[in-house]
Amino acid sequence: MRKINWGVLGTAGIAKGQTIPGMLLAENCTLYAIAGRSMEKAEQFKAQFGFEKAYDSYEALLADPAVEAVYIPLPNHLHYEWVIKAAKAGKHILCEKPLAPTAAQAAEMQAAAKENGVLLMEAFAYLHSPLIAALKKELDSGVIGEVRYLENAFVTSDYDISNIRMRRETLGGSLYDLGCYCISQSIWLLGEPERVSAAADFSGEGVDRLTTGFLTYPDGVRAAFTCGMLLATEQDRRIDRLQIHGTKGVLRTDAEFNQTGRLSYQIVTDGEIITRYVDTPQNYSLEVAQLGRCIASGEQPHVSSDFTLAVARTLDKALAAIGY
Repeated sequence: MRKINWGVLGTAGIAKGQTIPGMLLAENCTLYAIAGRSMEKAEQFKAQFGFEKAYDSYEALLADPAVEAVYIPLPNHLHYEWVIKAAKAGKHILCEKPLAPTAAQAAEMQAAAKENGVLLMEAFAYLHSPLIAALKKELDSGVIGEVRYLENAFVTSDYDISNIRMRRETLGGSLYDLGCYCISQSIWLLGEPERVSAAADFSGEGVDRLTTGFLTYPDGVRAAFTCGMLLATEQDRRIDRLQIHGTKGVLRTDAEFNQTGRLSYQIVTDGEIITRYVDTPQNYSLEVAQLGRCIASGEQPHVSSDFTLAVARTLDKALAAIGY
């Protein structure tokens, strides 16, 4: 098994708490380099996780010829700039979701990757989960008949105004940060919708704290999502929910996005409730390992370019609908 030398651009919370621990679990990943806004922070990560090198700038990491792939956990408004720079530096890229502020920019980023002969995959870790695969398989089997309606929700705690999630200039807000999960889940299971509408409640700073959207498909299927950041402030509270209603029954789960362990979902038909279980590894390790296989042996990215653009187009429409 060939191991890929990874570099991480930034010391964001998701990198520290989820993705880097996942990289340590991926057998084909070498934690080669970490870059921070200061050498002190980069050295802290190097010591904590065992990176071979630390850099005090993202440019310096990209200039290292030993780095084969980079993970970008930077704030949403910085994805475009650093994906383009990483592509021009010849690095394969795993970039946090949402990939770009707009579908047009996402397409430009994909074009830059193609022009420079590198892979670019959006980091929807939960889509690598065996749970989402099991749900998709159940739908495709027709166990609940023809799908008529999907409802999902992702609501988290409120954050202090200093948090980048609560600032418009860093592309914060519930739709960018959480709604992309709901929208991507709907598209993964049902495909890209024909029409999108949405309404939102805004903070005093003009950031959407609660958004509800509606997705309409040409065959009459409907979907609705709710995303928000308004539970107990800074207390890591959350609501995760998915229900899919068909002509023969309901498929549902309350498992959290990116939850690990023995997860469950239920099939409800004619008053009978069947509970099934799925053993789920750390999703961030799965996405890193998968992109590593793409680089080493030509496997296709699980989160494809076409899928990313479908999500970005739908997110564009939802953002336009709420005036964001």
